[in-house]
Amino acid sequence: VQLQASGGGLVQAGGSLRVSCAASGRTFSGYAVGWFRQAPGKEREFVAAIRWSGGSTYYADSVKGRFTISRDNAKNTVYLQMNSLKPEDTAVYYCAAAPRVIASTVTMSRQYDYWGQGTQVTVSS
Repeated sequence: VQLQASGGGLVQAGGSLRVSCAASGRTFSGYAVGWFRQAPGKEREFVAAIRWSGGSTYYADSVKGRFTISRDNAKNTVYLQMNSLKPEDTAVYYCAAAPRVIASTVTMSRQYDYWGQGTQVTVSS
């Protein structure tokens, strides 16, 4: 599976952005797809995930109520809609796919076998 992340950019605090993760090589069927982010000098952290089958979603506490993860079956694409952005959301955002993951481990980056190249999101104050 090859993943292509896109849609990052520069936005003012309080604004919105949508990042996308498109898969090629196979469909996301049966996978969980997650978004992680890494800010300079910090470790990569979980943001959100969605199970392709069933659509269950998971969010980090820091983004609950502001971010929404969704999927488009026809386009084999996962989206992360980010609203009410804060400067602390500034990071490189990575999408990743996991063929086998359970709810208790969906936040763990080591569970994800395939990673996109990352897209920069910068929120100015």
